[in-house]
Amino acid sequence: MLPIHAALPDLIGALEKGGCAVLTAPPGTGKTTVVPLALADAGLRVVVAEPRRLAVRAAAHRMDVGYTIRGERRTGARKGVEVVTTGVLLQRLQRDQELPGVDVVMIDECHERHLDADTALAFLLDVRETLRPDLRLVAASATADTAPWSRLLGDAPVVSASGVTHPVEIVWAPPARPVAPPHGLRVDPALLAHVADVVRRALAAHEGDVLCFLPGVGEITRVAGMLQDLNVLQVHGQAPARVQDAVLRPSPTRRVVLATSVAESSLTVPGVRVVVDSGLAREPRTDHARGLGSLTTVHVSRASADQRAGRAGREGPGTVYRCWTAAAHARLAPHAPPEIALADLTGFALQAACWGAPGATGLALLDPPPRAAMSAATRTLLTLGALTPVSATPATAAPAPEAPSGRAASPAGNAGSPAEEAFGAGGGPAGDDVTAVRVTGRGRRMALAGVHPRLARALIDGGPRAAEVVALLSEQLPRDAGDDLVEIWRRARRDNDPRWLREVRRLTKEPVKGPDDAAAGLAVAMAFPERVARRRGGGYLMASGTQAQLPEGSRLATAEWLAIAVADRPTGAASARIRQAVVIDEPTARLAVPVTVREEVAWRVPPGERRGDVSARVIERLGAIELSAASLRNADVRAALLEGLRTEEILTWTREAVALRDRMAFCHRAIGEPWPSMDDLIGLADRWLEPELSRARRRADLERLDVVAALKRLVPWSRRLEDDAPSHLEVPSGSRIRIDYSGEQPVLAVKLQELFGWQEAPRIAGVPLLIHLLSPAGRPAAVTADLASFWREGYRSVRAELRGRYPRHPWPEDPLTAPPTRRAKPRQR
Repeated sequence: MLPIHAALPDLIGALEKGGCAVLTAPPGTGKTTVVPLALADAGLRVVVAEPRRLAVRAAAHRMDVGYTIRGERRTGARKGVEVVTTGVLLQRLQRDQELPGVDVVMIDECHERHLDADTALAFLLDVRETLRPDLRLVAASATADTAPWSRLLGDAPVVSASGVTHPVEIVWAPPARPVAPPHGLRVDPALLAHVADVVRRALAAHEGDVLCFLPGVGEITRVAGMLQDLNVLQVHGQAPARVQDAVLRPSPTRRVVLATSVAESSLTVPGVRVVVDSGLAREPRTDHARGLGSLTTVHVSRASADQRAGRAGREGPGTVYRCWTAAAHARLAPHAPPEIALADLTGFALQAACWGAPGATGLALLDPPPRAAMSAATRTLLTLGALTPVSATPATAAPAPEAPSGRAASPAGNAGSPAEEAFGAGGGPAGDDVTAVRVTGRGRRMALAGVHPRLARALIDGGPRAAEVVALLSEQLPRDAGDDLVEIWRRARRDNDPRWLREVRRLTKEPVKGPDDAAAGLAVAMAFPERVARRRGGGYLMASGTQAQLPEGSRLATAEWLAIAVADRPTGAASARIRQAVVIDEPTARLAVPVTVREEVAWRVPPGERRGDVSARVIERLGAIELSAASLRNADVRAALLEGLRTEEILTWTREAVALRDRMAFCHRAIGEPWPSMDDLIGLADRWLEPELSRARRRADLERLDVVAALKRLVPWSRRLEDDAPSHLEVPSGSRIRIDYSGEQPVLAVKLQELFGWQEAPRIAGVPLLIHLLSPAGRPAAVTADLASFWREGYRSVRAELRGRYPRHPWPEDPLTAPPTRRAKPRQR
């Protein structure tokens, strides 16, 4: 008898009393397989929701019950229990919220925090509250951290099964030499070689099968190549059904099972007594600003490492080899972040909107969706025509039907033309409000398609052949698949790829036909309209405005237009990297992305240039891609000219113009009103650049403008500039010396001998002059704002220093009685 049997009475009692329960049980205790059958034996009809298809097939096989995954449905000998993926459960809830014929829903492995599982549980709690208070819910977890789930389920009781846990010995097995940390999807080959060596070491030292965790399919393939002489099975989300079935059956010979994170907690692999853990996993990363998503390689959390280690102790004492140090283990994050915090939320946002909860407001979620991610998802759905702004709802629309939670469900409405719905003719919601939208009829159809909303849009608008392309893109393509999507399509047909064929049959009833470039291009363009791209320079410009590059030597490099299906942006790169694309023509691009024609008058700097000029054109654009442009005559270019003046140095600032500006700036500082500030001259353009600005049409007109004459228009009518800030000052020698107003204090730079007899310099607008006393050679000898003090205290030292150097110039002992002069003594012959 498995340990879970002891907890069954408490679980059934909790469900009978309150309808909800949290079940926690260590791996191997029978949580996934014993509980559903026990509930069925009690007369209840049970649906078990698993996060992965592999886990669905494994659980159904062990219980001999029916299961449903995308594109595949099987019946079992035992009735009353069905195992489904959380994605299938969401589809059923959207079709019929009451889930007729279901008494209990068990969300298994809820601790893994998959987005579909979190969403399904939120919807189920909504249904219990409003439509089916009799519906029973079980949140099942392999971890002991159950308090958040209990609160989420309304302080539901926690039922625990401790079980007998077999000891697992930890062996720290880091590489002998340092390896490069993971970067993007790249894993150091030296680490993979080390993992293969550790697998061989573990086989030699222990009995039983070896389960080895690696981050992705590519790493599994490479390590399998290093272990060709062994009985190796490769387990991942894309593994064929025959391989999945083989993994779940005991084997008479020893095996090495290379697996991704799918084997962490969702299925039991019989015979495993040793785990080799690379310590790496893959997580999604989304560039919301550019609409690009990718996977990246990360170090596992401590919780994930413990889950992996536990696989070695399912059937007896085991051993885990961790390919890192104990010190590095202590630095790992305690838990992996939930998928809702990292993933593209477009599908989630559409599910929530169809449920009557735009923006996911009011849904019972452990973690709210990040606002930036929801805003990006809402914009995408508006672009695809799945949502429309609430403000666009006609005032005479019929009342909306009631959603399960009492929220107003979105009326279906009629779908407009593909172009209008694609880029949201009504525009986005006001500001950043992700709730000010409603789902369209098109959006409801997209939500029920069972694929990402982008691919669903391709099914609707991409023509009769779109299903074949969507079937390719609904699974992650191998990294070595190449960038020519049509060639990948041909290969799938040539090889009769069973997974692809099954998905095509699910999406369409039509027979599979041969590949066609136009069909593939239309489907991809409809799914990813913002990734329609046109050649520009050495790369491509997407309709979104993002630059993109093909890989070196690509067969697509001569194409003028591309529809990009898969792209990412490497860390630190300025451009996106094109992974898979299809060659298209301009008519196809125009079908996917609405073309706009508008007059544009702007200050424009041509690519590769530094100097801008007025650009007055009628422009035809496809998103950010410029299709054509024609000159626009008689346009109002004033705003463009002002922008040019704000962003570039266009006016010809002569020395006289700069000096005049400095004098006026000083007047504003020293006197204030009515003298204007010189800090924002462009803001005062109406006062000093008219009428020249009204007559100007281009940069050259502004460059010819007389800045001095224009600036004088800013002198207040009631003031005289020469009175308030004279340009020159006559000194005792009779010279007229220019005053420098460029600093905070006006400066008079004059030779010392010209000021003999000058007790004190006059003030300018009440501000003392800062006098730079120059040597006969014109070099600064002293600086003072108090001339009298200088004659008393500073002159003597300057005289002692300079009179030997300049003997032909006067250096009297009393400078106040000496005649001022600007001349030297005549040379003696």
